[in-house]
Amino acid sequence: MSRTSRMAGAALGVLVLTGALAACGGESLEERSGDGGRTPAGGKGALVVGSAGFTEANVLAELYAQVLRDAGHTTSVKTVENRELYEPSLEKGEIDVVPEYAATLAEFLNAKVNGAERAARRPVASSDVTATVAALEKLAEPRGLKVLPAGAAVDQNAFAVTAEFAAKNKLKTLSDLGAAKLRVRIAAGDECEIRPFCAPGLKKTYGIDVAGIDPKGVGTPQAKQAVKDGIDQLVLTTTTDATLGNFGLVLLEDDKKLQNADNVLPVVNAKDAGSAEIAAALGKVTRALTTADLVELNRKVDAERAKPADAARAYLLSKGLIGK
Repeated sequence: MSRTSRMAGAALGVLVLTGALAACGGESLEERSGDGGRTPAGGKGALVVGSAGFTEANVLAELYAQVLRDAGHTTSVKTVENRELYEPSLEKGEIDVVPEYAATLAEFLNAKVNGAERAARRPVASSDVTATVAALEKLAEPRGLKVLPAGAAVDQNAFAVTAEFAAKNKLKTLSDLGAAKLRVRIAAGDECEIRPFCAPGLKKTYGIDVAGIDPKGVGTPQAKQAVKDGIDQLVLTTTTDATLGNFGLVLLEDDKKLQNADNVLPVVNAKDAGSAEIAAALGKVTRALTTADLVELNRKVDAERAKPADAARAYLLSKGLIGK
């Protein structure tokens, strides 16, 4: 599953377990050692870091694995391309650490604990990251999961226009677009028409005049090309999309906080990986990582074909988070 597909479901508010918050495909048996298989500095025990299999998840898993290896643990990365599989594995201790997204996981557990219908009526995630993480902790702790602090890096739904369109109409924010009274067509998934964080939210929160939805998918090359060509004016993508510049597109700021707080955070098995020492190691990554960093890491892997492990190592070294 791609990063944008994850966001299409999660941040658009589809709260069924098999749709919004589960990745596509089955479980992969791929398991690889973190940091190129280097021997750890000390013997503090083995840890398995989970990855959902898309570019950003792979990079985040490598960041976690390598910083934990630098702290003295033996680490491996296991790819399980389905949250319905890797979340129970995390509860059981088969996986010790997973990079997650606050709002996405909160609503996944909300649906798992309370049922999809009730979760849809009573969502626990919001644009407030503190409140969202608190709700996530409340759902996670009884399941043996420990939610570590969220950082500034966030991967959430976002809307982009061409740089030319933005300059011509003096647009920097979604509020600017609403105030401009421009009629726009959105390149997105067809569910955008009914999901509260897409067309209905743009209309209600920003007063944007949505002419219709062009069902080309969330952040797909076809969707971005349609906006570049002027067929559509707005594309639904994510804040960590590394290819916007290739299409001459720029994001409009979600200045009224329509989208949920999908900040990146580590979630660990409390029994096997809940120590303060592990939290401190992972916290180094959380405090350093920004949304712009994620964009650049995604670009290195997707555009420059760097291996996730190599991109992660270069980043950690550049920030002084691991030793050479």
